[in-house]
Amino acid sequence: MQITSSGCVPRAGSRERVRAPGAGAGVIRPRQAGPARALLGLSTREVLQLWRVEADLSLSREIWPLLKSSGPTSPFKMDIDIECQELSGSRWTELVSSMKDCKAIRLDYCKLSRSHCEDLCSVLSTNQSLKELKLDHNELKDEGVEVLCKGLLTPSCNLELLWLENCNLTGACCESLRSVLSAKPSLTDLHLSRNKLDTSGGKVLCQGLLDANCKAQSLVMRSCELRGDNAEMLTSILSKATLKKLDISNNKLGDAAIKQLCQGLMDPNSNLQLLHLENCDITADSCGDLATVLSTKPLLLDLAVGKNNIGDAGFTLLCKGLVYPNCNIQKLCLDTCGMTADSCGDLATVLSTNPSLLDLALDNNNIGDVGLILLCKGLIHPKCNIQKLWLWECHFTAVACKDLANVIGTKESLRRISLTLNELGDAGMEMLCQGLKDPKCKLQFLSLKECGLTSACCESLRSVLSTKQSLKHLEIGSNRLKDEGAKLICEGLLDTNCNLETIWLGESELTAACCDSLAAVIRTKQCLRYLGLDLNRLENEGVRKLCEAVRSPNCKLKYLMLYDIYWSSEVEAELRALEESKPGLKIIF
Repeated sequence: MQITSSGCVPRAGSRERVRAPGAGAGVIRPRQAGPARALLGLSTREVLQLWRVEADLSLSREIWPLLKSSGPTSPFKMDIDIECQELSGSRWTELVSSMKDCKAIRLDYCKLSRSHCEDLCSVLSTNQSLKELKLDHNELKDEGVEVLCKGLLTPSCNLELLWLENCNLTGACCESLRSVLSAKPSLTDLHLSRNKLDTSGGKVLCQGLLDANCKAQSLVMRSCELRGDNAEMLTSILSKATLKKLDISNNKLGDAAIKQLCQGLMDPNSNLQLLHLENCDITADSCGDLATVLSTKPLLLDLAVGKNNIGDAGFTLLCKGLVYPNCNIQKLCLDTCGMTADSCGDLATVLSTNPSLLDLALDNNNIGDVGLILLCKGLIHPKCNIQKLWLWECHFTAVACKDLANVIGTKESLRRISLTLNELGDAGMEMLCQGLKDPKCKLQFLSLKECGLTSACCESLRSVLSTKQSLKHLEIGSNRLKDEGAKLICEGLLDTNCNLETIWLGESELTAACCDSLAAVIRTKQCLRYLGLDLNRLENEGVRKLCEAVRSPNCKLKYLMLYDIYWSSEVEAELRALEESKPGLKIIF
């Protein structure tokens, strides 16, 4: 049996949807999605960064959060998958009775507490089939986790993955978790991010990880208030041959701690494949040590040091390891590292000499046109096998687009690229379209949010959509496309050669005037799964046209984004009825 239920907008890092309270008949008001509106105080760049997804998915790590959760992909099909619902009384009792044979359970944002943990403890102690338990964003507190640990310690419990992100935990529960780690070799993945475990809790957990019985493969402790004092114990667990993934981002560790960690990574027993150290107060001072690790540990495939001020000097040091023949790094995250065009010559050398590098993130570094042109020289090299390239807010313009279009048009390995928050303009987009139309271009994902585009470039984009069968995902909202641009895009979408599955046209100054064209796409394109139209002035007339199209039996949409659009309470009732009449469709408003 599979139970799936969600009243949420799954956003990266947040999965809550809050519907605004009812309004009187005839009142037109904006609709607001909970987490989306909670971001109002952030800059556009910060909001867009929050939407990024780290999972390696069929489209990209930046794929729409509505199509995938923000965390790493579960190896198990969720038997019970409920989010953002308060579970109490008879419903909870019925749900618990259905857990006896489940292999995977997710109950995120369900307002669970210690009392719920008593029942979950019983499930853990009796259900030998249960492999994954995900309880993120619940107020379990230390007392609730201590109760869970009693179930985890029973001989019949075979749990492999335990997720307890943002459960209001402290170091006080770490002794119980240590006991579980020491006693249960079946537990391989532990996720404890966004809990105030502090230095003392981190040390206790490491004691459990060092136990000979512990076979943990993945430890995620982002934003757990760890400090440099934890370095010695963290270094010691790196000698565990079973440990493959360590994510301790967003902890103020500092260079001295990173140097110690690097010593642990050099241990012959260390088999770490993934190391994430984002926002850990790293500077250029420890980059030489990281370079040594890169040059000597061929097992290390994924390194994230973003949001650390390593600067050009630090990257120069990292490059010494990245170009070494033993370096097999596949995924490198360097966003917000204070890099400039001065780093791009070295980075081009890395790209042209290290064929293992497949995924490169340079977001929010001021490389500019000069830097991107240098970077393209490495990207175009025959030895470069890049598949994913993330260039959010890198401060380049149309000046560099000719070189970038050449990369897009000739680098057949490139599948995903994000150019969001760069002022490309229509002139830059025209050049990119030339690369996109090249037969050698195999791009599947393209993000162009806030790139200074208007309807003037949409004829070229229409031509791309009508010829590029490989393109599956397009983000082009937050540009002044207007109705004229949307109509041209719809013409491309309607072409038989277009296989687009997701498109975001939010915040594009659209009105009801383009909704006939959008409705034709909804009725006709059965490959289209996600359509984002939020933050546009469609109003009653436009929304009703879309609803009529969605009622068509040919419509295969799974998600229709309509939040922050003005309409009447009558239209809201129509939307609710429509969502109920099509079980496979979620209308987010």
